[in-house]
Amino acid sequence: MLAIKIWNYLKGYVIIKVEGLTLERLLNLAASNNVYLWDVKRIDHTVIEMKATTKGFKALKSLVKKVGCRVEIVDKKGFPFILQTLKKRKMLGLGFLMFWGVVILLTSFIWKIEILGNEQTAQEEIIKTLKDHNISIGKIKYSIDKEKTRQILLENFDYFSFLSVDIKGTKLTIEIKEQDLPPEEVNKDYPCHIVAKKKGVIMKVVAKNGKSVVKKGDVVKEGQLLITGIINTEEDNENGFLVHSEGKVLALTRYSHIVEESIIKKIEEETGEVYKERGLKVKDKGIQFIKGDVPYKDYIEVINEKKIINLDKFNIDIPIKIVTYEFREVEIKEVKQNLDFLKKSSQIRATQEINKELPDDVQIVSKDVKYFIEDNILKTQVIIETIEDIGKKQIINNRED
Repeated sequence: MLAIKIWNYLKGYVIIKVEGLTLERLLNLAASNNVYLWDVKRIDHTVIEMKATTKGFKALKSLVKKVGCRVEIVDKKGFPFILQTLKKRKMLGLGFLMFWGVVILLTSFIWKIEILGNEQTAQEEIIKTLKDHNISIGKIKYSIDKEKTRQILLENFDYFSFLSVDIKGTKLTIEIKEQDLPPEEVNKDYPCHIVAKKKGVIMKVVAKNGKSVVKKGDVVKEGQLLITGIINTEEDNENGFLVHSEGKVLALTRYSHIVEESIIKKIEEETGEVYKERGLKVKDKGIQFIKGDVPYKDYIEVINEKKIINLDKFNIDIPIKIVTYEFREVEIKEVKQNLDFLKKSSQIRATQEINKELPDDVQIVSKDVKYFIEDNILKTQVIIETIEDIGKKQIINNRED
């Protein structure tokens, strides 16, 4: 179907309108005389609109006379008619050629890099690696070796199990699949201590290997030694021997978060007055054609972008846009919020933030909520106490560790 449309466009076709009382007879005669018509639409009881090739239109004119109808050309489409227009208007023709020259030039560059499948690796890190090897936005796409790009990324990120590089239009697409990275652990062949990864009050110590140096009720700080991997003996009390410490150190820990919310809330209501400016944007840089200062004291700004040349259906992104800046006047009003509702919503927000920090295996012991009001600002503090394993392993590099 697409091939037929392209062929008709190259040969040229006309959109015609036929008026009369014998339209069905005309269509039957056209079919029996092999006159190709398409996109036939009935406008009303006596009028139809359709498309025909230039050759088909000439043949149709004689059939129209036979059945007593009238025909007229609504529009002419296709490459031959464009050429006729350009021959009559040389400057327009020159502009047409320049336009397509610019389009061809712009479509020769990479204007977008899309990274898919990166769950553990930051997109910025991949983009930086590509940039370090001269692969970036603005690069001529024909100079990018897809296989070489693939090898560069595999060498720099050895945990990628799958990687493909593709260029469509002006977009470079990199699809990756990452291996699951195991948590960083201390090899059991290395001697190590267990130290505190956060502040807490010791509740219980279970030293499976190594020796506990803290007891229940001790307050410990981050980095403090909990289970030592240096074991002294009666024979050698000074030097001892080194072991790989194993065990759990359960401690009472505290998580706290404060949310501040204004009791007097300012809301913006649009007045209906709008001031507009236009600009041009190329990629991420824009030029604003300023007419003057915004004539409103309070306003909100709305930016609308529209591509000058839209070739998205061909997967070609030309980064030139017309930008419309709308400045909408607003009136600012102060509204006093319901204090009970504000306390509940602030408590929920603070609790949600704490939940992001809590380890999976933590045991929640208590929760406390405190409210403070100062200068029309409600401060909500949520404190959650938990029992958790605060130990982490630390390799022993020397006797002083």
